[in-house]
Amino acid sequence: MWRGVFPAVTTKFTENGELDLAEMERCFGLQADAGVDGIIVCGSLGENMTLEPEEKLEILKVARSTAGSKPVLMTVCESSTKRGAAAAKAAAKTGASGFMILPGVPYKSAPEETLAHVQAIATAGGLPVMVYNNPVAYGVDVTIPMFEELAKDDLVVAMKESTDDIRRVTDIFNAFGERFDVFTGVDNLALESLLMGAHGWVAGLVVAFPKETVAIYKLVQAGRLDEARAIYRWFRPLLDLDVSTFLVQNIKLAEVYAIQSNDRVRAPRLPLAGEQRQRVVAVIEKALANRPELPKF
Repeated sequence: MWRGVFPAVTTKFTENGELDLAEMERCFGLQADAGVDGIIVCGSLGENMTLEPEEKLEILKVARSTAGSKPVLMTVCESSTKRGAAAAKAAAKTGASGFMILPGVPYKSAPEETLAHVQAIATAGGLPVMVYNNPVAYGVDVTIPMFEELAKDDLVVAMKESTDDIRRVTDIFNAFGERFDVFTGVDNLALESLLMGAHGWVAGLVVAFPKETVAIYKLVQAGRLDEARAIYRWFRPLLDLDVSTFLVQNIKLAEVYAIQSNDRVRAPRLPLAGEQRQRVVAVIEKALANRPELPKF
């Protein structure tokens, strides 16, 4: 059902901290113009936990208006299953194509609790679900045996694989064949995961570099691996910015330089400053100075 590049888009704010819907419309449009295959709103990169429920729905509406027929997934990241179910119902009514569901962070749930949480939210929303598995960040691993249970639920169609273990992709295919749509969720493991058969890429740096991200995916699908590797090697220092406690600030700063956006974040986050900002800017500027010419595909 779901294949290709799905940006986990950033949430844009005005100078006074409100949603900047016009800037999000512009930025989401750049993704659509570059040929992405879907959009995911209000994820970790979208500063989910700082957003009010009604704000998430406003962001969803903007994405829905710019995505055309492409799927738009709403991220459900709630510490309460009850709130998660309510959020899924509201997003379904507002036009979501499906959901990306996280465990009930920050609580480190037991396997049976994690399964119950995901299944309750999926049932409440009634739309296809991608399970976001990121034990590195959230301390809960949705394991192969747990996915065996989730495979019994027709609403659970995909997974975002962010265990940071490239072997997991092969383990998934050995266990389930093509039962799930498998997306890599770690930017600097993306090419490796695609080469192991992952169907798609939930991408972060794509928000600043959409054409390069789409090119890597398309070239892999075409078997043009040397060309994909060349772009990926150029991209890697940027992709490393995704694997950081400061991924939101890092990637928004990349948007400043690459697509002339802004790096406003919502507290408790603060924009990068000082030596830390200089280090990230140096990575971005070096990449922009050596930006590759993309092949046709």
